[in-house]
Amino acid sequence: MNVLSGSRVLVVAPQPFYEDRGTPIAVCQLLQALSQLAYEVDVLTYPIGRSIEIPRVRYFRSLNPLRLRQVPVGFSLRKLALDTTLVAEMARRLSTRAYFCIHALEEAAFPAVVLGRRFGVPVIYDMQSSLPEQLARLFAFRGATMQRALCRIERWLLQQADSVVSSSGLAARVRAMAPAARLREWEYSGTLPAASPGETAALRRDLGIPAGRPVVLYSGTFEPYQGLPALFAAIPQVRAEVPGAVFVLVGAPDSGGTAVERGHVELVREGALRVIKRQPRERIPAFLALADVVVSPRAYGDNLPLKIFDYLAAGKPIVATDIPAHRSALTEENALLTGTEAPDLARGIVRLLRDPELAGRLAAAGRAYAEEKLGWFSFVRSVGDLYGEIHDGNGHRERSNGGS
Repeated sequence: MNVLSGSRVLVVAPQPFYEDRGTPIAVCQLLQALSQLAYEVDVLTYPIGRSIEIPRVRYFRSLNPLRLRQVPVGFSLRKLALDTTLVAEMARRLSTRAYFCIHALEEAAFPAVVLGRRFGVPVIYDMQSSLPEQLARLFAFRGATMQRALCRIERWLLQQADSVVSSSGLAARVRAMAPAARLREWEYSGTLPAASPGETAALRRDLGIPAGRPVVLYSGTFEPYQGLPALFAAIPQVRAEVPGAVFVLVGAPDSGGTAVERGHVELVREGALRVIKRQPRERIPAFLALADVVVSPRAYGDNLPLKIFDYLAAGKPIVATDIPAHRSALTEENALLTGTEAPDLARGIVRLLRDPELAGRLAAAGRAYAEEKLGWFSFVRSVGDLYGEIHDGNGHRERSNGGS
C-alpha cells in the first residue's frame, strides 16, 4: 500500500453530500479512507447536504442560482443544472490549486478527463453505475440508436480515464467495453456498529410490532429499479403461509412514505406493512437487528446495492433476486437467490421464515464473507493501492501552476 502523505486530491461528487443514500455513503467511506491514508482532500460537491467533519478534508460547493433544496436519485433537470455550476467550479479549482489527481464520480468524470488533460492531472473515474443503463429508464434515452450513442460515450470515458474504479458488479461491463482500461472493483466496507438489545426492543415498540412476530426488512431507496412492486405483491402470499409476518420498508422519500401507504391501505390496516421514511445511517443497525429476514428485490441494474454490504456484515439471512449485480457478492452459499417475480420472492421469504436452520447457515456464511472481505482495513488498503498505482504508473503529471 503506497501512501503519499500530504498529496492533495480533488474529489468531485455530483450528488447532495452528505445524505444517507447509496453514492453519498460510498463517497463518505472514500473520504474517510483517504484521510486515514494521510491525503489532503478537497471535495467539490452540490450546494445541498451537510458537511461531515473528517480530518484533512475540506468542502467546496458549487453555486445554486435556482436555490434548489433537493435532488432526486438519478437523472433530472435539477441535477443537470447543478452539474453545470459544478463543472465551472471544477475548472476554477484546477486553475488555482495543484492536485495529485482528480477522483471524479459518475457524470463528473466526463468534464474531469477533459480538464485533467488541460491541467496535466490524472483522473480516476469512479463508476457507481452505467450511464446508458441509468438513462434507459427515461423514454428519450430508451431507443436503440440513443443507447448505442450513449455506449460509445461511455466507452470513450473508460478509455480516457487514467484509472477506473467500479462498484461491485460493473467490472464485466468495463472489461467488455474497454479491455485496456486500468480497472479495480471495490467492495465497500460494512462499517455499521451493532445495535444494543435495548435499542432493538425500543424500535419494535415504536413500530407497534408485537413480540414474536417475524420481521422482513427492506432498506434502501424506493426507485423503480429496486423491484419494490414485486415485493409489495409478495406480501399477501407470504402472509397466507406465515400470517404473523410484518414487512418493514425503510427509505421512503420524505414526501413519499404516506403515498406508498395509501397505495397499500389494506396491508397497512392488517398490520402487515410499515413504511418508514429515509433514516439517518446511525439508526439502520437497530432496523437490521430487528429483522428475521432481509430482502433485496432489485429488478435490474449492473451495480451491487450498498445495502448488501450492510446485510452481510449484520449476519442476517438474505433473500435477493438472482441478477448479475447480486451475484457479484452473493451465492447459494450465503443467500437465497430467487427470480424477480412476486411468487419467487414470496417462496424465498417463506422458506427462510420456516427453516431457521437454513436461515442461520446462510446468515453465518454471509457474516464470514463480510469479515473476510468487507473489513474497514481491506477497503483502506484497496484505496491506498489504487492511488499508489496512479503515482507509480506515471499518471502523476507535475504542474507548473501552483496556488492556494
